[in-house]
Amino acid sequence: MRCAFRGRFKPSSRGSTYDLSITPFGTNRLLILSRCFSRATGSCQAAGRDIRCTPATVAELWKEIKAEEALLAASSPIERTEPKTRRRLGDPVPIEGSARQAELEEPTPATRVRRTRKAKAKPLGDENLVAAEPTKKRASKTPKPYGACQQVYTEVNGTYQFNPVPKTQLARDIVENHAKFPHCILLTRVGQFYESYFEQAPEVAKLLNIKLAQRRWGINGRLVYMAGFPLAHLDRHLKTLVQHEKRFVALCEEFRKPDAPLVVPGRRKKFGYSPFERRVARIVTPGTLIDESFVNPYDNNYVCAVVPVTNSNDIGIAWMDVATGEFFTQLSNPSQIGDDLARINAREVVLDKYLENPEYNDHPVQRALADGLTSIAYCDPASEPTTTPLDMLPVPSTVDNITNVSATDAAVNEGVEIMTGAPVFSYAETLAIRLISAFLQANLRENMPTLTAPVRFQEDSRMQIDSHTVRALEIRKSAQGESIVGSLTSVVKRTVTTSGSRLLSRWLCGPSTSVPEIRARQALVALFHAHPHLRRDILALLRQTGDAIRLAQKLQLRRGCADDLLAIAETIGVHTEIMSRLRLEMKLTKRTQENADQIYSLGLLLGRVSDLSQLADRIGTAVHVTPPLIGENELQPASLVGDPNSEELLESKNWSIKPDFDPHLRKFHKQLKKLKSQQEKMQFDLQRDYHVPTLMLKIGTPHGIFVHISKIRIYGTHIREDPEFIPLSKSGSTESFFYKPWSQLGAAIVECQAAIHQAERNALEALRTEVGGREVALRRNARIIDEIDVTVGFAELAAEMKFVRPVVNDRLASPHVFISAFTHDSFRSLNFLTVNARHPAVELGLLNSGRVFTPNTVDLGPDTRLMAGKSTVLRQCALIAILAQTGSFVPADYAEIGIVDRVFSRIGARDDLFRDKSTFMVEMLESGEILRRATERSLVIMDEVGRGTTVRDGLAIAFATAHHLHGTNQCRAMFATHFHEVADMLGYYETTNEPAPVKKKRTTKASSTADLVSTESTIVPHCTRPHISFFCTDIVTNGDANDTFTYSHRLRPGVNRESHGLRVAQLGGIPESAVEVAKCVMERLRAGGGAAVKSGRAKSSKSVLEVGLGLGLESREAMRKIGEDF
Repeated sequence: MRCAFRGRFKPSSRGSTYDLSITPFGTNRLLILSRCFSRATGSCQAAGRDIRCTPATVAELWKEIKAEEALLAASSPIERTEPKTRRRLGDPVPIEGSARQAELEEPTPATRVRRTRKAKAKPLGDENLVAAEPTKKRASKTPKPYGACQQVYTEVNGTYQFNPVPKTQLARDIVENHAKFPHCILLTRVGQFYESYFEQAPEVAKLLNIKLAQRRWGINGRLVYMAGFPLAHLDRHLKTLVQHEKRFVALCEEFRKPDAPLVVPGRRKKFGYSPFERRVARIVTPGTLIDESFVNPYDNNYVCAVVPVTNSNDIGIAWMDVATGEFFTQLSNPSQIGDDLARINAREVVLDKYLENPEYNDHPVQRALADGLTSIAYCDPASEPTTTPLDMLPVPSTVDNITNVSATDAAVNEGVEIMTGAPVFSYAETLAIRLISAFLQANLRENMPTLTAPVRFQEDSRMQIDSHTVRALEIRKSAQGESIVGSLTSVVKRTVTTSGSRLLSRWLCGPSTSVPEIRARQALVALFHAHPHLRRDILALLRQTGDAIRLAQKLQLRRGCADDLLAIAETIGVHTEIMSRLRLEMKLTKRTQENADQIYSLGLLLGRVSDLSQLADRIGTAVHVTPPLIGENELQPASLVGDPNSEELLESKNWSIKPDFDPHLRKFHKQLKKLKSQQEKMQFDLQRDYHVPTLMLKIGTPHGIFVHISKIRIYGTHIREDPEFIPLSKSGSTESFFYKPWSQLGAAIVECQAAIHQAERNALEALRTEVGGREVALRRNARIIDEIDVTVGFAELAAEMKFVRPVVNDRLASPHVFISAFTHDSFRSLNFLTVNARHPAVELGLLNSGRVFTPNTVDLGPDTRLMAGKSTVLRQCALIAILAQTGSFVPADYAEIGIVDRVFSRIGARDDLFRDKSTFMVEMLESGEILRRATERSLVIMDEVGRGTTVRDGLAIAFATAHHLHGTNQCRAMFATHFHEVADMLGYYETTNEPAPVKKKRTTKASSTADLVSTESTIVPHCTRPHISFFCTDIVTNGDANDTFTYSHRLRPGVNRESHGLRVAQLGGIPESAVEVAKCVMERLRAGGGAAVKSGRAKSSKSVLEVGLGLGLESREAMRKIGEDF
């Protein structure tokens, strides 16, 4: 053999030096050996490959090498000198007169390239679009502004004309994808990296805190910006780009071409050829996250489409969790769209494209989303092709190719209407379904699942909680730092599964108004509460179950693997054990003939369960259990579309499918076993014949199929003398060789492994199809398990915190009560009685600090619809109503609650400077919303209405609000205020009840012989208006020299005229000098508006408010007269 070409070249000014030799041998074979000398580290690495070729291929290869050298010569002047005649270790010996010499064009002797100073290439910018004459000025070290991608192509009739022409398919793909997805950050997969180019690269580098680099572009060798990161870091960087920055990210993945030849691990590919094609497989948005590691599995990640109907008040809403497949619709209107979106809590809202126009900024939908907390996307449903279109038919419209779900599939009635047969939706809902379908198809693309039938959310079967109330009551998050700690969800959460936690969140934000549904849930809670042993057994089993809904959806998205199938099989097994345990308990409970409602509810629950044991057995006989290695999950991000021909798979020794599952698999495994035996025999023979015990036959990086020998100095003498072993690389005491017999056998092994993987992919696809056929039953069982998880958690909470089962009713009340109280036709129960009730979150916080919560009794029946109270008591009443209607027990000694259709709150002071709204304006907007929408079945809590303005205006507004609640809304309301005059205006007065003398026991013998008589009188509060009661809190002085006191948190009837604000200021750390000034001012105000205090007595008895208003009112009777006029 003769070396046909040997040369040295430098691909870049900062790169390494390469020595390349090409040697033909055999028939249509070519051996390429190369060495790389790194200037940075001083190390030398060698590589080699054996390729099949033809004379034409060699000629093309030679032309490409010459073109590369010509490009380098044009970009920078270089000098070529004749090299010294010296043969390096491992170089093939040149043989004169080789017949292959004539097949190469222009054979060139080896040359040595000496680097000289060259001009630095400029980044591709507007002024550098066309190659210019070399400038004499030296380029600036600071790069000019990056070049935009639009500078290198022109779009003409949907095709792209490049300028300059990209020299590789990768460059063409990048430019085309930039043009197709201008609204996205494009991440292109190149081997084991994701890369970003052009104007997006500096932005990506800054957001992700990665290095910004440059690379050559086009035939003129201009520089463009680029940034990249390893594959394993994708999820981490998607969290930054998508979740934090709310950006769209287009993932351009590599897919093997159908006709691509097999790639041997570690073997370098043919020059200029890639077996992969690249296309954008998915666009990641905040609402289309699937199985990324940063997705919170305990909460739903909804994407919501909102479509207002032109010339109508109807607004269609359709929302879906892509990760679970849950799909809902609802009909809304401009007045409640904000509350509906707050309840749904979507991560991303999709609007029609026309709403992006600035003239629609004041649209009700835009105002509802003006807080900026939700990502907004715009989509034109008519412009996006969909594989699951919603046929636009006249109202009523249908969803033709969306999978139907039967009515019995709703294991848990969450206020939704399951469509049977052909689902019928309103016109607005039809538009919303069409919009969300188009958006999902445009972004999920190849991962688009088959949509299940949407379920309609029934507003009249759910308690409505507006967005202000969700925040004020801290249902999802606490007011302190937007943390979940301290919220209602965190306090009552005892669920142990992720899907159960999601169901709990939906129940708390949308409690039921159906008494049968509430009582069925309560019966299950009571069953688990009364049987602690059953509760412990069920909790132990629930901890072993997986998230079946997410696993099933993952398979539908074609992202699941054998481990997911195995997890489904294990989850089905756990579900079967739970149902068996419940059936056993039901049999035991029936024998006692007690608690018939519990047995009935449990029987209904178990009657909806489907038997999936055959599916679990089928998966168990097919999937091979292979426990993952430590760190294996970190090597490949879960969100990648895996390449079935990747080196990792071809090198795998653990197969996912058992050989006996398929005849083809059995055949290939037998063939592989035979080839492995030949490999072992060949290795043993070589070790014996060449006396090299360290010789290993390897397949993998860095040389593909090669012979590896350690301790080469001791055992490598005979190997080096044999011409069949061609040296590839040497490092320290190891050396690698090319050996043709092993190369042929190794290629057969690789081909057999690839055949096994292809057969496994076919088997996995068959199993996915089987799971998809039972998906409806699988989801139904999963919903039942979720309900069991939530009710068991409620029982655990009740046992831990001593909650009681409330009486929830909707029965008719006594007619005489409503005749005097209402003029409405409704005779439903409006009771709200809680005896010794506690605030669940505050009580838990006090217990953690070793203190005890002071309970209070609240009665908001028909006789006392309006009641005064304090902030904590107000909140606890609303939370008790929510807990009771979710089916939970409540923190009280006794509770009787009539169904509440809406909960409203006006608590807390905050401004909205972003939308130019002061604290008082926000307060008035919330109060106005309550007064307009509250019904007689609503529960309203309002705290400190009117405090954001002057005393006079605040008093007037507070009275008007209470008057409207009592007279117009006629709802159950709790109204807390520091305007004591409001009580007088509502008709409050007091009478004194003189008690009978009480004899007391003598304390000592020295005491008087006469009995001690108590003459204390009792103040009895009254009100001239019906259905109003007054309660207040007070302080208890300790009677010591320091005048210390303690708060009495228990409510007492009446009105407390003293707010004790100065005492609170003193406790809060106000300097003593400031407190003394405040006391002096208070005395003067009480004395008559600043008049001097003489002899410690005030000149006038006017109240502070009377002085401030300047009304000259001499008694509370005047206040009552003002109120009587209304």
